[in-house]
Amino acid sequence: MKLGVMSFNTEYTMRADKLACALEERGFESLWLPEHTHIPVPAGVAGDSDPENGMPRMPDGNFLPEEYRHMSDPFTSLAAAAAVTKKLILGTCICLINQHHPINLAKTASTLDQLSDGRLILGVGAGWNVAEMGNHGVVFKRRWRELRERVKALQAIWNYESTSFVGEFVNFDEMWQYPKPIQPGGPPIVLGTLDTPFGRKQVAEHGDGWLPLTFDLERTIAGIQDIKTQMSQLGRDSDQLDVSLFFLADSRQTQATLDRAAEVGANRIILRLPVADEREVLNTLDYYAELNAKAGK
Repeated sequence: MKLGVMSFNTEYTMRADKLACALEERGFESLWLPEHTHIPVPAGVAGDSDPENGMPRMPDGNFLPEEYRHMSDPFTSLAAAAAVTKKLILGTCICLINQHHPINLAKTASTLDQLSDGRLILGVGAGWNVAEMGNHGVVFKRRWRELRERVKALQAIWNYESTSFVGEFVNFDEMWQYPKPIQPGGPPIVLGTLDTPFGRKQVAEHGDGWLPLTFDLERTIAGIQDIKTQMSQLGRDSDQLDVSLFFLADSRQTQATLDRAAEVGANRIILRLPVADEREVLNTLDYYAELNAKAGK
């Protein structure tokens, strides 16, 4: 089982280039970085913000952790990681694709794919923060329609010497853009979704892979099978589906959890790192590297 990690990539935790070196030294497969361009300040309605730090309330009723407003840019950070590593896979977990113009994002991603010698995986999602996407002119109810169209625009730019695009949300005249990605067809696009019928349908129809938030491994097993069945029905090769189990819980996973995760048919496990200083991050990496070594024996 391939083992990756996700860092919240704040200015007060281990910086991306140092973390990337530590991961490659310990045999980890991949580094994944999230994205929020900003976190809007709540409007001031009583009870909608954390009394300690002002962070907004999430859809599940809990307050958003403070590190969400401290995330660094994932693409700049992954470029730094690429410069100091040779084999480490570099992924976004996830890029909020609707908050980027496809022309700009295509250029950024293809440049990073070039600089990393083809090591980029573009994890994308439609987002949940209504105010954040609203600041980018994205309407919450149509966010998935926008995502699908923007993915098509990216792939058109990557796959043709010159291209134009006419859509509901994206329009540009015939143009050239270089560099092209090293990976044929462009970096794999994996969709970050909840394990819902709608989310699985999006992956089956439009994704090269799936980044499910993993809350229940047994349910995820059924979800993977459902996506593969739908892909086969659509004439897509379900064996090519790249599944990364994403553990977002702010706690260390156990050997038993990793062993069970290795049995569900996923390609990799992505483990959250603590939002902490370098010493604690390295301690966590050593813990997971030891578990992975035991699992491989």
